[in-house]
Amino acid sequence: MRVRDWQDILEDVASENADPDGWRAVAGQRRAGVGEDFYLGHPAIGVHQLKTYAKNPRDLRGVGARVARRIDDELDPLLPGHGEEEGGRFAVRRPPKDEDEAERMARRLEETVKVHAEAPTTPEDFFEDVMDAVDSPAFGPMEYEFADRPDRLDELSETFEEAERLLNSELEDLIEEDEVGRGFQ
Repeated sequence: MRVRDWQDILEDVASENADPDGWRAVAGQRRAGVGEDFYLGHPAIGVHQLKTYAKNPRDLRGVGARVARRIDDELDPLLPGHGEEEGGRFAVRRPPKDEDEAERMARRLEETVKVHAEAPTTPEDFFEDVMDAVDSPAFGPMEYEFADRPDRLDELSETFEEAERLLNSELEDLIEEDEVGRGFQ
């Protein structure tokens, strides 16, 4: 397992040639210490584990690794499914390459919003169509708890116990190096 900067992993996710709405995520507070745990999975790509913390309000730092090459029957129930009533949505976004692309994207988004304003729609359909309009490379259902840990997060941490230990150690080294402790710097 290769530990990398968390942003490098998200760049890989953004550049994967996979079905963009096949991604699923679980996130919440770390068990101990400052920061958050985040699992991001896709059936054709596998599962990535990320650990991040806010060095200051403008600088998020962290580490991550690919912990599974695919989502098998054992991992599938640990990630939220499409159509689950509870939970939220997440998206990885990629900025437009230039002004022309930004204008095309804005026109597609405007048309998408108009279509949904004029016809009956579901929140799920609206979200997916907006993500398609802005050409999001990865989006899907997410279970997230701001001030706690979802049960699925604990189950994933136990499933990938070795990665959990290694990434915790790497993140703690970053936190110590930045001399953050429990407050921003």
